[in-house]
Amino acid sequence: MEVPAVRAARLGQSMWYDNISRDLLDGGELARLVAEQGVRGVTSNPTIFQKAMTTSNAYAAEFAKLAAAGRGAAEIYETMAVSDIRRGADALRGVYDASNGTDGFISLEVSPALAHDTAGTLAEATRLAAAVDRPNLMIKIPATAEGIPAVRAAIAAGISVNITLIFAVSAHAKVIDAFMSGLEDRVLRGEPIDRIASVASFFVSRVDGSVDKSLDERAKAGAANAAALRGKAAIANAKLAYELFEREFASPRFEKLRTKGAQVQRPLWASTSTKNPAYKDTIYVDTLIGPHTVNTLPPATLAAFNDHGTVAVTIRDGLDEAKRQLAGIEALGISMDRVCADLLADGVASFAKSFTDLLAAVEARRHEIAAAPRTA
Repeated sequence: MEVPAVRAARLGQSMWYDNISRDLLDGGELARLVAEQGVRGVTSNPTIFQKAMTTSNAYAAEFAKLAAAGRGAAEIYETMAVSDIRRGADALRGVYDASNGTDGFISLEVSPALAHDTAGTLAEATRLAAAVDRPNLMIKIPATAEGIPAVRAAIAAGISVNITLIFAVSAHAKVIDAFMSGLEDRVLRGEPIDRIASVASFFVSRVDGSVDKSLDERAKAGAANAAALRGKAAIANAKLAYELFEREFASPRFEKLRTKGAQVQRPLWASTSTKNPAYKDTIYVDTLIGPHTVNTLPPATLAAFNDHGTVAVTIRDGLDEAKRQLAGIEALGISMDRVCADLLADGVASFAKSFTDLLAAVEARRHEIAAAPRTA
């Protein structure tokens, strides 16, 4: 019997695995997830690599070799990360080929330290894309004010891009414009655009985490309708993002690009694990299924969805209600613009900390190896 993730793919939603590690690759687990569990892509981020490289023994041999060769912490990390991403891309190549280059991607993030550096982001995106050298690689660039121009330039350079840390619908609009502008730049130069893919990673559960706290405060202060709006903001926000996606990619502007072979930039629902135990463990999956979408799931959420998820096109359901819910939240003095701006800043800071912690752990391990007595 087919698992829900396979059935969801028929409705236009690809399930990507939000996890990468050498153990996953060495044991053939990623290949099994693709073959049996409906996984059609993989995402990574500094937090995922931090966990993998500091808890798994699978990196020990390569780590020791690189450290003995005098490589620094950053170079050790990047060498091992690029190796993992290449192998992950190869495991997904069948999906990529079968989908004619529209699916089967794996993502690698530019350094979070470059989140506010347009030129630096573009340079690193270009360098990492060349280092991995796989057609089904996406470079992850954050949707900061400085990151969005880098997205346009990367797309124009022929790099497939996963734009991450999108919280606000207004930011999503800028990301869509950057994607189309990059494609238009290529068309003007007479360059092909049919094999350039992009996803707009719109974060979900973190929105509820922030808004629910404010709603609880309003409820304690006596706001009668505050409690009823708990757990509504994130899904409503995502539904408005999808409405924007459908409108923009049905526009005359994109139709011109479509005639040149352009792919749509799919919305990707990120941060879809349920943080609040009071909510269903698949709430941010069941409610956001629709054509031309991706949902990136951590291991526990993928297992839950394939066990008891609901498979139906739901992304367009209740759009008017979603708008009323967001209006009700705003009426309580909770600014969604402020919430989204704060979440973006927090997300950048969180990934930057994970990256700093990762490099610190790699450096500490490097010193241990350097200090160990050498055997003849």
